[in-house]
This record gives sequence, structure tokens and C-alpha cells, in this order.
Amino acid sequence: MGHALIVDDCATERAILTSCLQEIGIDVSIATSGEEALEKIKQINPDLILLDVVLPGRSGFEICRQLKGTEDTNKIPIIICSTKGTEMDKFWGKKQGADAYIPKPIDQEELVRTVQQLI
Repeated sequence: MGHALIVDDCATERAILTSCLQEIGIDVSIATSGEEALEKIKQINPDLILLDVVLPGRSGFEICRQLKGTEDTNKIPIIICSTKGTEMDKFWGKKQGADAYIPKPIDQEELVRTVQQLI
């Protein structure tokens, strides 16, 4: 069905997200920082990115803004999955170009629905 890049520095969150995506037939790659994500995106050209906000180095908001501002990557759907779940956080994530914003702990059914809409 496609290939997703999960960008999250928490092993537990990565495992949950990976399991959800693999159950619906999506291949998964992992990055634990914004810098690693940017490198992996060049290598694998994912169909979808799940992006945490609080990351070592650069924030997920910065990474999202950069990806959406670059011609090579601006069409890749980005779902921000973050513990920062206030309405202002969601607004700011959308302002950076995120296609969807799902607060943690994630609702797995909502994640699957959102992924299926975007891929």
C-alpha cells in the first residue's frame, strides 16, 4: 500500500505506530531525529511521514515547514503525532504544512483512517 517514515525518539511510540501501519500493509522506516529523517527521506522517498514535534535537534514543526517548503518533498503527506495536543498546537502544526495532527496517545482507528485518506 505504500511506505511510511516514522520520526519519533520514543521507542514505545515508534512500536505502536509501526504496528498500526504494518497491519494495513504499509512498509515502515524509522528515524529518531529531524536530521536523520531528512537523510532517510532523500534515500527512500516515503509516501507518508508521521512526525513527532519534540525531537532531538530540530523540532517536528521545523522539519515539517522545511519539507513543505521544498519542491522535492512538498507533496508528501505529513501527519504530526505529538503529546503537544492543544488547539494552538494543532493550529500551528497545520500552519507549518501538516496534512493532519493526531495527539498522543494516538487513537489507532483515527490514525488508520487518516493514513488511508492521505495515501
